[in-house]
Amino acid sequence: MGRRVPGMLHSHRRYDLPCAEPLRVLNRPVLLCGRAEEGLDLLPDQSVQTVVTSPPYWSLRDYDVDDQIGRDDALADYIKSIVVTFDKVRRVLTDDGTVWLNVGDSYTSGNRRYRAPDRKNRARAMKVRPATPEGLKPKDLIGVPWRLAFALQDAGWWLRSEVIWHKPNAHPESVRDRPTKAHESVFLLSKNNDYFYDVDSVRGPNDRRLRTVWDINTEPRRRDDCGVEDHPAVMPLTLAAQCVTITSEPGDIVLDPYAGSGTTLLAARALERSWAGIELNPAFVDLIERRLAQ
Repeated sequence: MGRRVPGMLHSHRRYDLPCAEPLRVLNRPVLLCGRAEEGLDLLPDQSVQTVVTSPPYWSLRDYDVDDQIGRDDALADYIKSIVVTFDKVRRVLTDDGTVWLNVGDSYTSGNRRYRAPDRKNRARAMKVRPATPEGLKPKDLIGVPWRLAFALQDAGWWLRSEVIWHKPNAHPESVRDRPTKAHESVFLLSKNNDYFYDVDSVRGPNDRRLRTVWDINTEPRRRDDCGVEDHPAVMPLTLAAQCVTITSEPGDIVLDPYAGSGTTLLAARALERSWAGIELNPAFVDLIERRLAQ
């Protein structure tokens, strides 16, 4: 397997979509500001070794930007949007490439088209949210991660594993009629039957082979030097780094098409991988650049 060693791993170039031209080679890290589908169209064929990403969760966040997914679109449309985007991911992924997909679950709204702030988690407030999907009842757990995973499987992806990301410091909830949720799903998908996976690169407790339950703390929201609050749903650097380590090697290119606060890109850089990130929200792109500059 031929490995790419970009000339510059630590400097990047930013492009604002849709004005950017297609990139014939990825010889340096790139940060694209725009829709994931548009950004993927600019990347070269089979240029990316692994993807570590977490799309906006359905009915859980309002990022206050046009064209965002998950805020007020129907569940079927949300899943279709990601499946279509992943069709473009398949093109840029190497034949032995992989995807780590982190997706959170949610509950039906009971047809309330807003969500009031939770005193224990103010970021949960939403002025608008999707209607309850047809066939589900108020308060139903929807099963969004597995609905999406099965849709991607139907679209031709190999569904290789579900990792349970257990959060030992999970945020408390005000709900009193069910257990507090303390985990999320991370799916390992591959483009083909055979793919790159370094089984010995990350070991579990007692130096055993890695299991499917990972204990990784969440990371708190922070304010930067300008007093601007960080992304409301930051992926832990430990989680991103573990995924990057297992399915790529130094010099490979790591992609996050829903870059958010840029954790995957920071992990890739720290591990001497190059990277490509796509993020819709210009404020988050600015945040990524500030994090990269630290």
